[in-house]
Amino acid sequence: MIVVDDLFVRPFVSLLDVLHSLALDEMYDVEGIQDELKETHLLYELGELSDEEYRTRKEELEEQLEVAEEVHDRLRNGKVEVKG
Repeated sequence: MIVVDDLFVRPFVSLLDVLHSLALDEMYDVEGIQDELKETHLLYELGELSDEEYRTRKEELEEQLEVAEEVHDRLRNGKVEVKG
């Protein structure tokens, strides 16, 4: 029975691991967040954002960036996986 489980379940769990990693990579796009930070700074310099809007948006993006970097670090170290 264990051999049958290994033949049928392990490939499925491996596929889920790959899909899960791809989804996390897409959800926590470090480069995209960095681009948004640059864009926010540019909009502030052009006068299209007030000081308060800029600070609020910058803080939100920095928090998102921190989380995204942590997720990517865990993905690189293999600490995020689907349990089967």
